[in-house]
Amino acid sequence: MTLGGGYMLPSRDGHKIAAIGLGITMKTDGKSTHDAYSLFEYAVPPETDGPPPHLHTREDESFICLAGRLDVHLGGEDFTLEHGDYLYLPRKVVHTFRNPYKEESRVISVVSPAGLEGYYQALADMPPGPKDITLIKKIMAEFGLEMRLP
Repeated sequence: MTLGGGYMLPSRDGHKIAAIGLGITMKTDGKSTHDAYSLFEYAVPPETDGPPPHLHTREDESFICLAGRLDVHLGGEDFTLEHGDYLYLPRKVVHTFRNPYKEESRVISVVSPAGLEGYYQALADMPPGPKDITLIKKIMAEFGLEMRLP
């Protein structure tokens, strides 16, 4: 539904991006926000790890938990987000997340400035089958992300 140039999307509606083993639904991107931010709804299945520890050199992120719980490791600290909780993840700080619980987690992620949508799409466009870590690292570097494995 458009609203004088804006639009409304119900929960779970938007552009689906099949990347990193999560349900990623892009709600808005840089084209819509003059590159100010992009916004995603993540559905993290039960007992699922998110991405490996990494940092963003270009974007800040914010998480708002809509449902379930999500464990986030951020800059050496551990947080458990529950319904309504907000967590700010600044650029250049190592982070990762996982859902070790029996129910799905749903999180809104606001990324500023926009651009992370291109990264997710590049991952989704990788050839099917086992993922080549060298190619993933190359894609990450193109979008200003750095993997930080222990």
